[in-house]
Amino acid sequence: MTTTSTAHHGVVSPENAAATAEFRQRLLAGMAAAVRECGFRDSTVADVVRHARTSRRTFYEHFPSKQACYIALLREANAAMVRQIAAAVDPLAPWDAQVRQAIEAWIAVAQSDLALTLSWIRDLPSLGADARHLQRESLEAFIVLVRDLTDTPELRAAGVAPPSRQLMVMLIGGLRELIATTVEDGGDIGGITEVAVRATQAMLGPRA
Repeated sequence: MTTTSTAHHGVVSPENAAATAEFRQRLLAGMAAAVRECGFRDSTVADVVRHARTSRRTFYEHFPSKQACYIALLREANAAMVRQIAAAVDPLAPWDAQVRQAIEAWIAVAQSDLALTLSWIRDLPSLGADARHLQRESLEAFIVLVRDLTDTPELRAAGVAPPSRQLMVMLIGGLRELIATTVEDGGDIGGITEVAVRATQAMLGPRA
């Protein structure tokens, strides 16, 4: 007699999907903790699984390498930063107040995890094609964010128009470098708020 199986190959149960997502988040948190502890370059998969309280086998079930886990962590961190900046801006506020809200939110997110912020700016560029892809993806996300924040009826009425792509690249790159050099010099990145706000207002403000 033939027994018919009710299992569907390739179909993941909700319970298994939830467990997989939980382990993935634990590993990403472990990667972040390892970067804070000893930096990306000096961290190991053993450090990640120690912080995640799981096994190397579980790690390799989710990521093929330390670098892949690191890039996944930075991808999620960047998406979260974009969401937090967007949420911090009141589209009905005066244009210069909106600039301040966006910059203050950006710096607050960077300040909340300085080790990861600096690693993003300094370590990522040297990690090859996957890292370059993430850099471009991140840049595009910020360009879309700036365009969305500046392309509103309220800002157009104030004489503010979405900046050119070239200007946005200069703005984003300049702010990142200012944050990185401030951290490397042992400074408080909260102290760059005013100069960052003024420079951004000058670049994005109404044109005569």
